[in-house]
Amino acid sequence: MTLQAAVPLLSRPARTSQALSTEVVSELPTEELDRLIGPERGRRVAVILDWLIRRARELDLPAETIAHLCEKLVDMGLPLDRYGSSSETLAAEHDAIGRIWVRGHGVTERTYVRVGDDEDPQYLRSPFRYTAQTRQWLELWLPETDDSAFGIVPDLKAAGFVHYLCVPIFLMNGTNGWVTFATRHEAGFSVEDIAVIARIIPSVAILIDMRSTWVALHQLLRTYVGDEPHQAILRGNTKRGQVSTIKSAMLFADMRDSVGHTADISATAAVEVFNALFDCLVPPIESRRGEVLKYIGDGLLAIFREAKDGRSCDAAERALAAAEEALRMLHDRNLKHADERPINVGIALHYGEAAYGNVGSGVRLDFTVIGKDVGLASRIANMNRPLDEPLLLSEAFARRLRRKTTRLGAFAARGFKEPVEVFRPDESDGSDLEPR
Repeated sequence: MTLQAAVPLLSRPARTSQALSTEVVSELPTEELDRLIGPERGRRVAVILDWLIRRARELDLPAETIAHLCEKLVDMGLPLDRYGSSSETLAAEHDAIGRIWVRGHGVTERTYVRVGDDEDPQYLRSPFRYTAQTRQWLELWLPETDDSAFGIVPDLKAAGFVHYLCVPIFLMNGTNGWVTFATRHEAGFSVEDIAVIARIIPSVAILIDMRSTWVALHQLLRTYVGDEPHQAILRGNTKRGQVSTIKSAMLFADMRDSVGHTADISATAAVEVFNALFDCLVPPIESRRGEVLKYIGDGLLAIFREAKDGRSCDAAERALAAAEEALRMLHDRNLKHADERPINVGIALHYGEAAYGNVGSGVRLDFTVIGKDVGLASRIANMNRPLDEPLLLSEAFARRLRRKTTRLGAFAARGFKEPVEVFRPDESDGSDLEPR
């Protein structure tokens, strides 16, 4: 059975004045669309198209663009009561983002997480899947469309909509986007209305493509290299040897006995163990304005910057609070999974200078973090296990704390000529554990 045959009652409006079908109108060349629209309406369409290309980029949020576009279309006489824009994303947290404008209610935004990729029931029953597969517009004359045709049909009917269009947009990065139009007008969209929609779709598609590609680039770089490195890359820091330095509090975390922990399990199960560890480490870091600069196998390196105004010097306090909360979360996680081998971690905190930039050869570069202070933080983390301490501080870090610390001694560190002074934090009253 074809997809077309599997969808019941994809009916077109039963109107004798509808001389041309939506399918035909959507395929007409520009000059034919302009003829259908007429000169007066055509001038208003031209103004909207000019605005989309010239001024829509000035708006900070996509929701603003959608609201302005819909208002302009209504002002020119289009009986538009609902507009939707949706596109697949390359974000780590969700698969798609959608924005819905409803006349009198403004724009709402929602994200979607697909369960099981294309097996997600919501997607399987959506107009989006249908149009992505057929690569054609979908038109529903709702009074004659069976509720089982698509999951959204009963909701559209209940909201009083009569005529619904779903238009696929195929983005340059290989993902899909869609725009939808719906009206409560008893006669639905006229041929001229549909010609107006067909006329603006290419410009809307360009805008969606431009925004989606740029957002995807930001999201992917942010996901894989961190916030500051991703901004540096987008600013053009892409040449080998380009290095930036920053003085900050550093948090180096390393899972204890990761080889022994994962030696007898599959690679997939090992990834789940590491993700469970990072789920305890990363949220406390990010909630205190820390940045994870690098995942290093079974560990990570994060930094905490001082405030840009220079007045608030609390980076060390925030880093310590994040480390203590992470250890508490990991403890609670181990108690909750008492039937599993506990996950333990050693955390080292240091204050110094990190250098990050492009290292590699040819066209294959890595944006990595290096430097003496990064190495020192790593060496102190190696001392967690022999000293039987989950959290250790360097002397430079301890000096910047308001809390009292206890000196554990000076110890040899591979690669450093002089012994390294190591401290641990004294007990806290808990007041410094809240995100700030």
